[in-house]
Amino acid sequence: MDRNWSRGFYYGRTPPYAGMKLAREIATVTYRSGPEWEKRFGRRRADPRQPPALCPDFLIETYLDHAGDKFCLDYDANSLLYVSKAMDLFDLGQEHQQKMAALRRVNEQRMSSGPRNAASANDTCSLTLPDSPYEEQPSLASGESAIPSSQSGVPPADLVAGLQPMRHHPTLVMGVASDILFPAWQQREVAETLKRTGNKSVTHIELGEDVSLFGHDSFLLDIEHIGGNVRKFLG
Repeated sequence: MDRNWSRGFYYGRTPPYAGMKLAREIATVTYRSGPEWEKRFGRRRADPRQPPALCPDFLIETYLDHAGDKFCLDYDANSLLYVSKAMDLFDLGQEHQQKMAALRRVNEQRMSSGPRNAASANDTCSLTLPDSPYEEQPSLASGESAIPSSQSGVPPADLVAGLQPMRHHPTLVMGVASDILFPAWQQREVAETLKRTGNKSVTHIELGEDVSLFGHDSFLLDIEHIGGNVRKFLG
């Protein structure tokens, strides 16, 4: 952990540059596939005339180093943490949707009653470190299966219920085998879940590594296969 993060209170001081840079470098590796990185950079060094050194030496290292530096100048560390946490907490299950809808109604009532009631002393909205680590609880949460749906082959019933509003909407689900961030098995699960809601208009397409090696960035770079299938679906 970068000490300059200061539990999120770094404004007006030195920002957590080293931590942000490392986080971006690690993340950048996951945006593409191993074969694509190999094809792009291989084992080429930036300057073969120089002896090996403990600095960005290989071309892939210089690329990641630049990507990390650039990101630190464009993004705020706390913003990155909140966006990442929001992605982790994203849940289309029915139970979670109902819980969030109830919380939203409570917040709307508080906001409409005036600024004095908009904030509560019991509110907690912070990603700072807790005083003591969280402890794993032995019991399963309500509606949570002990067997991951990817292993059982059956989507969670709570997720099927949560996606019921989509049962009448034609849907295109695309997966890329080389994508390790949103893996193809999750896209298959999404397609299967939509079908179990009664949706008869689900189109599922999976691009193999023989078609696209761009990994997660395929949606940005593979205009032929991503764009072509979207055009066909919409047309």
